[in-house]
Amino acid sequence: MKFNDFVAAQVRIARPTDQFDRVIDFYVNGLGLAEIERFKGHRGYEGVVIGLPSSDYHLEFTHHHDGSPCPAPTRDNLLVFYIKDYEQIRNVAYRLYDMGYPEVAPENEYWKEKGVTIEDPDGWRVVLMNRTYE
Repeated sequence: MKFNDFVAAQVRIARPTDQFDRVIDFYVNGLGLAEIERFKGHRGYEGVVIGLPSSDYHLEFTHHHDGSPCPAPTRDNLLVFYIKDYEQIRNVAYRLYDMGYPEVAPENEYWKEKGVTIEDPDGWRVVLMNRTYE
């Protein structure tokens, strides 16, 4: 049975970080995503919203003035970007490498077949995958 009564206008993935500036640098200057908005002073939180690649799909990173512990769960919890152009993947991977974020071996070898896995400053893994679902 298929239902079509669920229509989301936007999707956001949110998580805390204690490395707020480094995480922003990784996703904006490293991956090349767009910063959409920043906020401060919301009950002790500051945050940033980053587009994936538009404002319809975005990430939010927050930091609380008392700290925001956020250990990465496992090496197989992934944020996967499907990218058609392999040269674009290589360019982003090289840029991140130059910033101090080398490629890491994926937990699941499937991601190595057509992808590059890189850990962000908090240890969360990002996969740049050379395929799409169309």
